[in-house]
Amino acid sequence: MATESSIHSDLAIPPGEYLEEVLGELGMTKDELARRMSRPASKMSSIFSGAKAVTPDTALQLEVVVGVPAHIWLGLETEYRLALARQQGEAGHQQIKDEARLVTAYCYRQLIKAGDVARTTKPADKVRELRRFFGVASLAAIPNVRTYEVAFRQAAATKARRSPEAVASWLRLAEKRAQGIETASFDRIRLRNAVKSIRALTTRDPEEFLPQLTALLAHAGVAFVLLPHFPGTGVNGVTFPTGRGSAVLAMTVRGARADIFWFSLFHELGHLLLHDRRQVILETEEADAENKTREDEADAFARDSLLAAADYAVFAANGDYSASSVRGFATEMGVAPGIVVGRLQHEGRLDHAWLNDLRDRYQWAGDGA
Repeated sequence: MATESSIHSDLAIPPGEYLEEVLGELGMTKDELARRMSRPASKMSSIFSGAKAVTPDTALQLEVVVGVPAHIWLGLETEYRLALARQQGEAGHQQIKDEARLVTAYCYRQLIKAGDVARTTKPADKVRELRRFFGVASLAAIPNVRTYEVAFRQAAATKARRSPEAVASWLRLAEKRAQGIETASFDRIRLRNAVKSIRALTTRDPEEFLPQLTALLAHAGVAFVLLPHFPGTGVNGVTFPTGRGSAVLAMTVRGARADIFWFSLFHELGHLLLHDRRQVILETEEADAENKTREDEADAFARDSLLAAADYAVFAANGDYSASSVRGFATEMGVAPGIVVGRLQHEGRLDHAWLNDLRDRYQWAGDGA
């Protein structure tokens, strides 16, 4: 009964099973054992099941009560824990193999270009890099994280050919970039007061307006992030809260017209000013029917903030959409002429082939990933 064994088993057998055998030979019940050791029966039950480890103190007490040397109990406990560790290690290895199939879906190549994961050829290393990038113990946890959950929910709710994994990677990149931007706490009044100044930036070149735009938004508690496009996302922009009392406004531009960029930006500002900034609001190429009212409100805010409704109505009713007329109205409104052209084309008042020389294009460094 008290002999040692040098045989190591992969079966995780808790010392409590051997203890039950010893008690059977002694004719002793579990309750009696607990009383003899001056321990609650519930705590002893945890030792029998393996939920609670056999400590040196427990081993010494068992040596006295049941006559089995303490080092036997400690040896059994060590073997049990090692067997559990081996099983968990094997399960973890299989999990990594399973998750390796998701590496491409999570835009690993684009994340290498962004400098956020290491360049490696081993699938297991890629999985570990992605876990580190997302800050999760397993890639299976990503759909349950609040900031990324919306990507999986929208993909399930629409028929768009969109990769929720790619969108989640893009969202995480936005989250990480925003962490490096110092902002004030979110202030809706400051943000609303900044709208006019932001609109005036539409007449500037990106090299000039980007630092000013970033500063204006940071002052109002918004971290502005401009990201490369990730294939399979169809994402235009997103707003979501941070844990620091501020908000993130992230956008992507794929060689887009300047007027589209500004409309998208003001659309996102509309969400922050009109809706709950604590929500994750993701704009994609396919509208979410469930949130159509919210999207319509943000569109209306962008439209009327860029071109005052009353003034635009007078200009549109005049019917003179010549280049000189458009430039004159744009100067009067304090916006880039392309914004007027884009509005006229969108409403069908102007052919999409006309006056495109007034619509600038933006191409961002590093875009096209």
